[in-house]
Amino acid sequence: MARRKIQHQEGIRAIRSCLEDPDSADLATAVRYLLEELAEAAAGNTVEVRVPPYGATQCIAGPRHTRGTPPNVVEMSPENWLNLAIGRISWMEAVERNLVSSSGVRASLEEVLPLGIKGIH
Repeated sequence: MARRKIQHQEGIRAIRSCLEDPDSADLATAVRYLLEELAEAAAGNTVEVRVPPYGATQCIAGPRHTRGTPPNVVEMSPENWLNLAIGRISWMEAVERNLVSSSGVRASLEEVLPLGIKGIH
């Protein structure tokens, strides 16, 4: 597991800031914190989750990818990642509304989202 870069309190503060103001300057911190939470909650290297321009992580146990473009990729906007990670929208809703781009047979986060972060509501 990667070493955490954003402390819990800082991440919660950033998420709350973004919930109050969608144009918050804390969006990058909130996105990165939630990516760290995902990597911890669903440890593995099978799926790469990309949230440009702020970050990416690998998650979900299974076959490890080591070279080139990963076979299982999920990509979305920072705003959609925030909403998915905290449960404002479901994975199925995001897919149906084309809010996420996914490729690969294992490129789904339905089983791990929302992350269940305490203290944000």
